[in-house]
Amino acid sequence: MLRKITAIASLLVANASVWANNPPDAIATSPAAPYLLAGAPTFDLTMVTFREKYNRDNTMLPIGEFRAIAAAEDDSPLLTRAASKLNENLYASTALEKGTGKIKTLQITYLPLQQSGEDKAARAIAISYMAALMRQFEPALTVGQSQGKVTSLLVKGKGSRFYQQQVGAVRYVVSDNGDKGVTFAVEPVKLALFTP
Repeated sequence: MLRKITAIASLLVANASVWANNPPDAIATSPAAPYLLAGAPTFDLTMVTFREKYNRDNTMLPIGEFRAIAAAEDDSPLLTRAASKLNENLYASTALEKGTGKIKTLQITYLPLQQSGEDKAARAIAISYMAALMRQFEPALTVGQSQGKVTSLLVKGKGSRFYQQQVGAVRYVVSDNGDKGVTFAVEPVKLALFTP
């Protein structure tokens, strides 16, 4: 279990560091992970509060306690990363603002199985978790609608290291790393008033 959590942490750190520490010629093609940018917003929500509500709303798709991930050299000193194992190939993770504990990003990462017969069922469970996460921020969606939106986002983000779609004050991000896994994230967006 510790090895898999370490693997998922490495995948998350690699995704963030690829976005945040690009060589000069790659900056135009690979944006920094939005939650890593200076002044990035947070949800007005702590992990404890989120988990309580999420688990109450999704009794068949629970998220267990998050455990802090040791910081890597390239990690932001302003963030605390944590992960929770959902099953053998599915993890939830987060980045929290140090000091306040408020959520900067919530992520579900799916690690594909090698056996194709089992992978279809495992992927369906992953999509169910991703859809449940989406419904926490779009509560008017039905289970079917949220699963359809997640599936559409995964299709649009297939093969992309960073695909995003904004819905109001929330941004959905897909990071597809092929056979290494796919991450679905929900992040807050800083809204600005339009002045003519």
